[in-house]
Formats: sequence, structure tokens, C-alpha cells
Amino acid sequence: MNKNRGETDLRRLLAELQPALRPETYTFCSLPTLPDAWSELEPFAVIRETEGWTLIIPEARATAAGIGYNTCFRCITLTVHSSLIGVGLTAAVSGALAERGISVNVVAAFYHDHLFVPADQAEQAREVLLSLSSPTSR
Repeated sequence: MNKNRGETDLRRLLAELQPALRPETYTFCSLPTLPDAWSELEPFAVIRETEGWTLIIPEARATAAGIGYNTCFRCITLTVHSSLIGVGLTAAVSGALAERGISVNVVAAFYHDHLFVPADQAEQAREVLLSLSSPTSR
């Protein structure tokens, strides 16, 4: 593995997933413009789309700012350093979660993949990911 670029071998990625469930509850919010004080919302991610701005922010920040949202998520970070050009990791984890009826929104960053799953299914999702990385599942 190139430490600067991350792991590309799917078998190694799955073996080293080490899913870490974050304690915060997040929500996805859509805003037509980015507010001047957007950093005060402590966003996990900010994404520009044609329709406006998507912010992934802590639920408490959305509530305090009066920003509407529909669903709450928990974030599971795959602590393995995955490559942005790796093939199959997103398909493997989303497929395993889909088999259990768990939706997932994947945010790939430079070092890690972050999986946003419905808050009430977060522990179950983490268990699915742990089983995916066990030697008997590969």
C-alpha cells in the first residue's frame, strides 16, 4: 500500500475495515445558499449541487439554527486508509448493508470512507460491517 494514496486491494480493505461508530447524530440539510456563518454549524461535509448546498451537520446544530431536516443518521467511519481510486469497497459495504435492509449514504474522503446510516440502525450496521471484515466472510 502506498501510504499517501491508500489501499486499493479489496481483500485487504475488507480485512482492515475497523468500522468506528461516531457518537453524534447527523442530518442532511439542503440550503439554497451557504450562510455566512456556515462554519458555526460545524459541518461534517459541505457539498455544492446544482439545486443548492447540502450540509451534513450535527442534529443539535440544525435544531439550534432552525434548519429543517427529515432523517437522523449516525456516521460509521471505516478507519482503513482506502484509496480514492480503489474498486469495490463501496459496493461491498453497501451491498452487505442492503441485504439487511439498511440504507447508507457514503461520503468518500482522502483517507477514509464515512457511512451515514439511519440512527436507529447504526449498531446493527456496525455489526454487519464487523462481520464483513471477519476472515470467515471473505
